[in-house]
Amino acid sequence: MDFTYTEEQQAAAEAARAVFSGVAPDAVPSPALVPGAVAEDIDRPLWARLAAGDLLSLTLSPEHGGAGLDLITLCLVLRESAKVLARVPLLETCAVAMALQRYGDQGLAAELLPGVGRGELVLTVGANGRTGHDPAELAVTARPDGTGHEGDSPEAGWVLDGVQSAVPWAQTADWIAVPAHTGDGRAVVAMVRRVHDGLTVAEQVSTSGELFGEVRLDAVRIAPRELIDAVGAWEWLHALLTTGTCALALGLGEAVLAMTSEYTGKREQFGFPVATFQAVAVQAADRYIDLRAMEVTLWQAAWRIATGGGGALPPAGDVAVAKIWASDGVRRVVQTAQHLHGGFGADTDYPLHRFHAWAKQIELSLGPAAAHEEALGDLLAAHSLD
Repeated sequence: MDFTYTEEQQAAAEAARAVFSGVAPDAVPSPALVPGAVAEDIDRPLWARLAAGDLLSLTLSPEHGGAGLDLITLCLVLRESAKVLARVPLLETCAVAMALQRYGDQGLAAELLPGVGRGELVLTVGANGRTGHDPAELAVTARPDGTGHEGDSPEAGWVLDGVQSAVPWAQTADWIAVPAHTGDGRAVVAMVRRVHDGLTVAEQVSTSGELFGEVRLDAVRIAPRELIDAVGAWEWLHALLTTGTCALALGLGEAVLAMTSEYTGKREQFGFPVATFQAVAVQAADRYIDLRAMEVTLWQAAWRIATGGGGALPPAGDVAVAKIWASDGVRRVVQTAQHLHGGFGADTDYPLHRFHAWAKQIELSLGPAAAHEEALGDLLAAHSLD
């Protein structure tokens, strides 16, 4: 395997490191110290800096003011963002923009995507369904309206009913991508303005303390061009979100292991740094192995999605493997870090507890490794590896 990055990808990662270098993970109140959300909005100054550095337009095509780069590039930027717990919907906005660009109405894409690249529009997506246990598209129904919409094509619009839970930063997004299912069982994606008749957002708070929302749709009518009904569009968008979440897990884990290395190198016991004790070194080495496995499986999945490269299994198999390692790996890394920090890891004046909360949120978002192992087993049973 050759995971050498291109010059453009390396430049994007360097630009991301420069932008995120000034971000403090403890810039907002700790989730352990406030009863509700840690803040009412995303980090708008950081969002503006990302736009100024052309990091929000990396994956947009040149016709929309972007650089035309791929998912691998986005994952490199996400990896850096997680190292500082950046409070911005970078993954959600970029993933929805990529799906709209690839599968959506080109007129709508031309209207929205330049604004996304300039940081003027924030996009998010409901990927958890009603409970987080069932496929997200089953939580919302999309049926033909039959009334039409003035100014749009004469074909019928669509009516949406249902609930999407735990939508990241739904209250501050301008548009929400809502997966839904039609009467004939097709999975579609509706692009819905947050300020829309029939759409309400109830406050929810994530494990990491961020403001999420329960998005309820009650007879929400959208124009035909606002529905992405191309075959495979929702599955592709979901794969982007999942792979991007694995990149967040990797970046967070790397930051936590570096934090642990620094602490154990300075903390002395019996006159020696605890990092020199065999039991400490072995645990840290195991977590380093976890991170390297998380990295290689992430890039394999991102490469399959970005290039359409072939393999013995569909890309879903590579995504499942990446999810297995990311979900279990990020949990093991933060647990070991807490153990090696002793009581210091729970001190709210020290940032490790924040990383632990974010890691738990990522783990919950990815779902249990056992479920992904079962999905991988089904793929192996259905496809010959000969």
